[in-house]
This record gives sequence, C-alpha cells and structure tokens, in this order.
Amino acid sequence: MSGIGLAIPQLYLYLHFLFFLAPKHTHSFFHLNLSPYTLSLSQDQSQNAFLSSAFYPLKAMASSSCNCAKPQISHPLSSASSSTVHLGHSPTSISWNSRQPNRTHNISIIHSALHSPSVLHFPKQPYQNPLIPIEDDSVNVQVQPKTHRHPQWNLLQRAAAMALDMAESALVSLELQHPLPKTADPHVQISGNFAPVPEQPVKQALPVTGTIPSCINGVYLRNGANPLFEPVAGHHFFDGDGMVHAVTIDNGNASYACRFTETQRFLQEKELGRPVFPKAIGELHGHSGIARLLLFYARGLFGLVDHKQGTGVANAGLVYFNNRLLAMSEDDLPYLLRITPSGDLETVGRYNFDDQLKSTMIAHPKIDPFSKELFALSYDVIQKPYLKYFKFQPDGTKSPDVEIPLSMPTMMHDFAITENFVVIPNQQVLFKLQEMIFGGSPVIYDKNKKSSFGILSKNASDSKDIIWVESPDTFCFHLWNAWEEPESDEVVVIGSCMTPPDSIFNECDESLTSVLSEIRLNLKTGKSTRRPIISESEQVNLEAGMVNRNRLGRRTRYAYLAIAEPWPKVSGFAKIDLFTGEVKKHIYGDKKFGGEPFFLPRDDNCESAEDDGYIISFVHDENSWKSELQVVDAINLQLESSIKLPSRVPYGFHGTFIDAKSLINQA
Repeated sequence: MSGIGLAIPQLYLYLHFLFFLAPKHTHSFFHLNLSPYTLSLSQDQSQNAFLSSAFYPLKAMASSSCNCAKPQISHPLSSASSSTVHLGHSPTSISWNSRQPNRTHNISIIHSALHSPSVLHFPKQPYQNPLIPIEDDSVNVQVQPKTHRHPQWNLLQRAAAMALDMAESALVSLELQHPLPKTADPHVQISGNFAPVPEQPVKQALPVTGTIPSCINGVYLRNGANPLFEPVAGHHFFDGDGMVHAVTIDNGNASYACRFTETQRFLQEKELGRPVFPKAIGELHGHSGIARLLLFYARGLFGLVDHKQGTGVANAGLVYFNNRLLAMSEDDLPYLLRITPSGDLETVGRYNFDDQLKSTMIAHPKIDPFSKELFALSYDVIQKPYLKYFKFQPDGTKSPDVEIPLSMPTMMHDFAITENFVVIPNQQVLFKLQEMIFGGSPVIYDKNKKSSFGILSKNASDSKDIIWVESPDTFCFHLWNAWEEPESDEVVVIGSCMTPPDSIFNECDESLTSVLSEIRLNLKTGKSTRRPIISESEQVNLEAGMVNRNRLGRRTRYAYLAIAEPWPKVSGFAKIDLFTGEVKKHIYGDKKFGGEPFFLPRDDNCESAEDDGYIISFVHDENSWKSELQVVDAINLQLESSIKLPSRVPYGFHGTFIDAKSLINQA
C-alpha cells in the first residue's frame, strides 16, 4: 500500500547521496564495506560485530535436514496451558512452538484495537518455515511440508549470503533492544483476525443460509495482506504478501478458494525460505531502514536477489479490465491473475499491458462506466516527474504519459474521475527519504504544505491546462466519487477526511477520525469549501466502501461505507444519503467484524434505482472464529443470505465482482 516500496530499486543510487548529507554522528552508527572478499558491519561500541570473510566455512548452509517433532500449534482461543493441535506432518518441517514474549517490547502494556487474541505462534528458528497459522481445529486444513530449493549459488555467493545474514542478525538484535511502535509491531499489526492464513484450494457446495439472489452469478474477489513468513523485525499490516479470496456463486451454489498472488518478491522469498525484501512501512525508517536497504543492495550486487522484476506485494486493489483480472499495489506493475473453471486462482505474472506500461500504477484505477476506459496514476518518490497520469482504451491501448507538476513526492493512494475530468489530490502526506538519516520515518505529515486538488481533462495530452484548487488541511486516503455541477462551475468530491493524516503510518497519541466530507472545488474562482456530510451527533469513522459503480463519476445520492469502529476493525457498514446526511446502518453483531462493503447493482441498467442492488462483505465472528460472506439488500439493509466459509478470512482491503457473462471472455 505504501509508495516507499516502489522506490527500493531507485534508493540504491540515492543512498550514496544520503551519506553526503548525513551529519557526522550518523556515520558512526554503521559502516558497510563491500568487496569481493570481505563484508563488515561496524556498529556502536555496544553492538560491535565483525563478519566473516568471503570464504567462511559453509557447513550451516550445506545442511537442509533437522530432527523435529510433529508441528504443534496452540488453538487461538485456548489458554496457554491448553493442549496443542497436532498437524500430522512428516518430521521434515520445523516444530511450531510459541516464542516466549520479549520483555523489552512491553507488549503487555500496548493498548490497541488490533490487540485481540493472536493466532501467531512463531517458530524458534527464524527463516525455516512459512508463517502458516492454524486457526480452528474444527476445520480440516492440510498443511503440506515445505520443500526448499537451494539456489544455484557459487562459493562466493554462499559466503556473501552467510555474511549478510550475520549482518542482518546483528541489526535485528540492535533493533529489538528498543520497543517497536504499534504501527510496526507485528504482535499488534497482525494479531487476531489480521493474522495470515494458508492457501485454500477450491471447496465446493458451501452451506448457505437464506437464499442467494438469482441475479448474483459470478465471482466475488477480495485482496488483502497475508505475510508468508514470520516478520523478523518491524512489520506493518500493509507490508504483507498479497492474497486473494474468491467466492464463486453459480445459480445459488457457492465455492471458495484463496491463493497468494505469486509476485516476483513472493517467489524469490519462497525459494530462499525466508523474508529478504525490505518491508516498506514496517522496516524502512531511521538508521536501521538505511542499513536494511544497504543489506538488500549488497544481496543484489552478489546476485542473491533480483529486484529488477519488481518488489511489490500486489495486496491492495483488484480490477477486471479488458477481460483481465489485475491485482495491484502502488509500488509495482499490476499482476495478472486467472480464475479457473473450477473457481480456483492462478497467477499468470507481472502485467505491463503488452509492454506499454513502463512505470508503477496505483492500486485504485478507475473504470468509466460509460466509456469503459481505465484511468490511472503513477507516482515516484525519488525523481521528477513525481506524478504521471495515463489512461487505457477499452481494448487495452495506453495513452502517452502526462507529467503532473509536483514540487515534492506526495502520497497518491487514490484519486477520482468525473464525466470529463480526473481529480488529483495533492495533499500533506509526503515522502522525505532524508528523514531516515535523522532517525525518522520517510513518510511525514507536512503541516506547512497547503493541500489542493488538480482538475485535468481526461483527454489531456499535457498538464498545461490543469487547474489547482486549494483545500486547506484536507487529507483523504480514499475518494468515493466526484461529479461536475456546471451551473455553479464546481466539481464536487466525496471523500473521507482523515486526521491525523499520517496516523496509519506513524504512531501518535491523537485518536484517528475519518469524517465523510463533501468538498466543492470552484473552477472559476479557484476557491473551495468543505463540510461534513453527517451531523456531529451521528458522526462515525467511515473508511473503505464505494458508490454504485454504474454511476461512478456522475452525481450519486448514496455511498456504502465501512463503519471503522472500534478502529481499525469494521463493526458494520452505513448507507449514507449524500444529499440529506441520513445514515442507515447494518451492524454485524456481537464480536462480528467485516471489511469493505461491495455494492453490486441488480443489473447494469443505469435507469434502475441507484440503490437497487446488494451489499457483499466478508464477516468474521471472533467468538466462534468462523467466517462467512454476507449478502445484504442495499435498499432496506436486511440480510438476504450468508455463505459459510470453510476457513477463516482475515480482515483485508479492496475487492471486485466479475459476473459470469464477463468471465466467459476472460483472457
């Protein structure tokens, strides 16, 4: 989700510049000396470490076997003294035993809505096995022992790998002397139902309560972050590997599957049997972040990893365009997925639109429901142009890039379209990589910057006619819709304004609020207004959702948004009348939480009532530890049906629905 990841290859060149800027005291923090024969990491006197020469004996790397007992994983709802679940593997994999809490983390005093019972039970030996929790012993989940293919490394590469691993271990030891912030503590970020799950092959004939509406035939898919391996240090929820969950509905029958999106990053780490790519939010901060980049850079120099094929995780967005299903995160190209006839998922590979797309693409492209064109942005955190706009014709033909003039690299997670324009937010959350030199986060909130929105013609060939309208102190992580009102020369933008703006990425004492707002941008006067849509007495945090996608870019009355309370969990969703501020709620119930509500129109007829359709959402019961897919009537918010799922579905990000007719033409 974070744009820092897209910069990892470019940061190599930038690192040399950082050292020239760095104050002298930071140079003593670490020194990395690379040569074909030696590699050393010097730290402060309390953490001196000297790494072996390139020809250190490699006995540890030569052995791939171990004597292990059957894997044991405690049930997440059991007490510490309860019995464990025996998975019945052959003893070729590592024993899964709970790690003793690290007292230096003061985990017991961290208070967070994320801090529900954890299903994470980390192995004592790092890097040996994927992080695959078993969350419910009533579900028969087959976990296959992992077989690791040793890369064909020469002696020098093996020695370099060992030396760099030792350097990383020294770095981790240094990091663990200090408590991690909640925004980077894996015990907070991926606890409870935020924790990862194993892949599931297709399970057919799922139990259904109620009746699935006859108009719903196709596949509902939702993306999310699902780390394959145990984090060795800092980890943010956004850092996890992409996993897509799919529910196929065919004339009232339902099936389920979930699969990792096999990114280049995922495949390399899976082959190595350990995480090696820096985590954009959880790890790339302060001096240790620079050290991790240097270690990654060194691994690349020795040919131990390949960053040239992308470093992204493809865990955020999904779009079905030109008969292709794309999984996206803004730090890489999209990944092309394929839905099999049985309802399973396959990764085809990194997708550049037939060699037309040369840069990353954000995870929230927009499809115009009338022209069927796809609109997108790409941003860069290292060099100008910091932002580019482009579009694709329905047949996949790409337009030339339009460079958008920005004075500094800005987080651009989302944008909006109208009938004739694209609406580009230029907000106050910036990337300042030099902050890492001074021990800070590269993602910062700049109070001195004035937020604005750029209005650009969809068909623009350059940015000379872009109109910038200031909107002070406005930060919208997501924009739900926008439309034109020619009678007043205004563009109306609907979004959730978040404060503090950087609270997702950086720990702060102030509670997060997300206020659904109407922002009016006057193209003639260059002025703007902003107002909360919901009355103060009914104010709730609203994040993740949508409007009727058949009316995207046009005036809409209703928005369907997740009730993100207690933050960051989702206790239900709200149907908001954007004109009157009326709020109707669907609450999932005691200890039940969900995610993004997806509005599915009853049909593609734009003349139908705007709210004539259904809301689809995954819901997890934290009492029973079971998950389901709910189908709710969007007009009266009554539950129509629920599909009982064979395994837990973690809380995740964004989804889409592909109807059966469209799926027939899948490329």
